[in-house]
Amino acid sequence: MKALRGLIVLDRDGVLNRMVFRSQAEPFDSPLGVEEVELLPGVPDALRRLTDAGFALSLASNQPAAAKGKTTRADLDAVHEKVLAAAEAKGGRIQSSHICYHRAEDGCDCRKPRTGLLEAALAGTPGGRPETSWIVGDRATDVLAGAALGFSTALLGPSRAGDDELLKRRGIQPSFRGLDLPRFADFVLGGDYSKMVSIKLFSDGADAASLLEMAKNPLVAGFTTNPTLMRKAGVGDYVAFARQILDVIRDRPISFEVLADDFGEMGRQARLIASWGSNVYVKVPISNTRGESSLPLVKELSVTDRVQLNVTAICTLEQVHGATQALAGGAPSVVSVFAGRIADTGRDPIPVMKAARAVCDASGASAELLWASPRELLNIKQAEEAGAHIVTVPPDMLKKLELFGKSLSEFSLETVQMFHRDAVAAGYRL
Repeated sequence: MKALRGLIVLDRDGVLNRMVFRSQAEPFDSPLGVEEVELLPGVPDALRRLTDAGFALSLASNQPAAAKGKTTRADLDAVHEKVLAAAEAKGGRIQSSHICYHRAEDGCDCRKPRTGLLEAALAGTPGGRPETSWIVGDRATDVLAGAALGFSTALLGPSRAGDDELLKRRGIQPSFRGLDLPRFADFVLGGDYSKMVSIKLFSDGADAASLLEMAKNPLVAGFTTNPTLMRKAGVGDYVAFARQILDVIRDRPISFEVLADDFGEMGRQARLIASWGSNVYVKVPISNTRGESSLPLVKELSVTDRVQLNVTAICTLEQVHGATQALAGGAPSVVSVFAGRIADTGRDPIPVMKAARAVCDASGASAELLWASPRELLNIKQAEEAGAHIVTVPPDMLKKLELFGKSLSEFSLETVQMFHRDAVAAGYRL
């Protein structure tokens, strides 16, 4: 019998299966019937790998829907059985499930962020110890519950501003942050992608087919676009294009840019774009085309109107400072520094990005730092080391991610083989 390597307690919804979109008023919820169960990509294989490696797996989930009158306990039980059956389809084994059916106002000891569910999972694992245990979830409540018991903690999925702010106030950071369970398994088991797990990858493009294809990629944590990319992609109707994309991409942030150069019209457009969806961020350039500062508008939109902004086209630390000051006390936001364009001028962008991260942290703004306009895969690693929260990656570059950690000797041999193959195919003679 394989020795116990540790206990991994898994949240269910958002970790094993997709959350369900029903309406803008209540955008994401747990499945209420078996017909709503959809497993997230790669989950069965990730569970098998963790089981084979000697980890004991348990599940801990808050499920208050029956207590709230949304469904019945029988339906919740049927949903749970379907999730388990699908998740264990490749041989992974979840040894026990611990579910809280209470509402938050019931004051129970089991509902996360309280620790009752995790304590039960630990007690049911012979040889289980907090210092060798993990909690893997998609909400701050999971991280808080695990931290209270001394577990290592993993937070999966795109950032949620409220969760980020809560963890920041508590002075708690997850031990691991990544997009999905396969990435967590890579990290724990030492896979190649563990070299780049802490930074979020945003797909940057405007080709509708490519965007929708990237939406299926579990590595992609969000999306950005801009008018230049849209024009190159042949987009004719901005609003129709955005609606088409938002019909599919509802669970991850996506940025759309204002088109106006006048600040009054820029503000009107920003409010309109923000109304398209709860996951929409509005791109506002750091200045207009005459070099006049957009920061008064940024402050009005972010602090007064609570519009989620992506302040873009930033190239200097002075601009980073101004943007974060305008965003302080406002809605969740992104500060996009065009590191690739800084490098195009012969300057090293890494010191700039490190300083920009320090400015963001000191500002008190709910702002994530984004490394924009990367030129090569190395930039992803550089962005991570510089402290950026996000790096934008064109679809062609995303397709190269399998090269991370590739053997250089193997790469050399493949290059020689390519040269030889092409020479033969061309019929060259000497």
